Amino acid sequence: MVKKPVDESDETRLKKKVAAKLTDHKSSKEDEALRSLQKRLRRTQRKRRALALRKKNSASKKTATPAAK
Repeated sequence: MVKKPVDESDETRLKKKVAAKLTDHKSSKEDEALRSLQKRLRRTQRKRRALALRKKNSASKKTATPAAK
């Protein structure tokens, strides 16, 4: 009863859902479900970007400290 690993990320799945909803509707301001999907997508994108930035900054600090000594 173990869950199968997901092949696609949350971000990819949300992008597909938002794209499908956008083809049906002309205005995203009226549809609250679409609005919440877009908010969830933005949140996951922010998390991914923040993580990448943290990794980049920590990597540069690790390489810079031995050279400073």
